[in-house]
Amino acid sequence: MKPYMWGSSIVGFGDYHYKYSSGREGDWFLVGFSPRKQNLVLYIMSGFKPFEGLLSRLGKFNTSVSCLYIKKLQVVDMNVLEALIGESIQYMKTSQPTWVAD
Repeated sequence: MKPYMWGSSIVGFGDYHYKYSSGREGDWFLVGFSPRKQNLVLYIMSGFKPFEGLLSRLGKFNTSVSCLYIKKLQVVDMNVLEALIGESIQYMKTSQPTWVAD
């Protein structure tokens, strides 16, 4: 997937179309990252519930709904991080029927 800028500080990969029951809809990336002052933020749009096994092996991090916060890449297992990103993308492709590839 090609990287694209989403705003001024987020690099996103892939995209999908979403629509809420309220009628609000839009387009967003499948996975993204942003180098913030305190953390590297990875946007895992699927959330983390499907990936608890991977998270248990990842290393030191914090999460919010769809954000994975990492202070230093040296404190996480890069193979696990790669698997988490790949599985998240695959999950989004199968669970979001309106997703759009590059």
